[in-house]
Amino acid sequence: MKPTTYAIVGGGIAGLTTAIALQQIGMHVQLFEAAAEIKPVGAGLGLGTNAVKALASLGLGPEVHEIGQPMKQFSMLTETGKIITHSGLMTTDGRSNLAVHRAELHALLLSKLKPGSFHTGKRVHRLEQHPAYIELHFEDGSQFESDYLVVADGIHSNIRKQLVPDCKIRYAGHCSWRGVAHGIDTTNWEPTESWGKNGRFGMIPLKNNRVYWFACVNAAYGDERFKNYGIENLRQQFKNYHSPIDLVLQHTASDKLIFSPIQDLQPLSRFAYDRVVLIGDAAHATTPNLAQGACQAIEDAVVLANCLKKQSDTVVAFQKFEQHRIKRTHWIVNTSWQLGKIAQLENPLLIQMRNLLLKVMPDAASRRQFQKLETVDLG
Repeated sequence: MKPTTYAIVGGGIAGLTTAIALQQIGMHVQLFEAAAEIKPVGAGLGLGTNAVKALASLGLGPEVHEIGQPMKQFSMLTETGKIITHSGLMTTDGRSNLAVHRAELHALLLSKLKPGSFHTGKRVHRLEQHPAYIELHFEDGSQFESDYLVVADGIHSNIRKQLVPDCKIRYAGHCSWRGVAHGIDTTNWEPTESWGKNGRFGMIPLKNNRVYWFACVNAAYGDERFKNYGIENLRQQFKNYHSPIDLVLQHTASDKLIFSPIQDLQPLSRFAYDRVVLIGDAAHATTPNLAQGACQAIEDAVVLANCLKKQSDTVVAFQKFEQHRIKRTHWIVNTSWQLGKIAQLENPLLIQMRNLLLKVMPDAASRRQFQKLETVDLG
């Protein structure tokens, strides 16, 4: 008898983690990635304790800790380096957030797939839904029939656009650059994010004397001036900011800069569409202000697998997944959007008022938000 097949579109963190989770519960999975080959690209990302917990449930805990740098403290600073807030990132049971290089996490996940289940150069052109199966049409002219489909191809998902033609991608009003600095002794460093009138600059130490950094600057959408920025432009942009920002920029290769407009997906009312389900950025792309984009994708993978394990009817399982995930992901998308507006203030008076309010905010208030992020029901 032919096994029930689950096609997954998108070979990023969402798609790979889902493929692993489904394979572990005995599902027959075929994963399709648009890129012709997998290259070690990307910068860094933070894995909150919620994502670390989800990965540990897949048996990946030790290997994720092997590539990750613990993040136990976090400081928000002014552009001159004065502390606005200082927070602990450890849970009550001693777990911490991890900083990883995206390419290293991707390689780890890729290594866990069953042979023959991952296919590159398969960009989806069109989806056809039939009563008993779905049919994927790829740009190379090939097709694939599957019983069910998991859509994990990101914020610009072609399949989501077909299912939800009126979905809206929102520009947050600022753009970002990301990079990794090499050859810096990060002993005793802790993650920081500095807020000032010329933008934000974050620095997160990685293993092996590397620093993942990001910079955010207010800009009109499509501003060619910022799109063409290099390291020297960024050094000029943040020249009045505190040390070691300039040192970090000097240790970054200009040809490795990653530029992108900051966008999210206006919250959807549905993730499940009969034999098709949306996950990760295809379902709930968020701005990076809470560092939860990859974390929510990883949560999705584990929750989806658990829904399928408990429910024999896959269509119903997809609906259960939607019910389980929609409230939490909506809260994260909306909270991150609001935080970005506060963080990107340029008016000196408003910046002064914001910083003062954050300084006097009780520790319990920030702790509550951290607990809300880390507390996840994986189903």
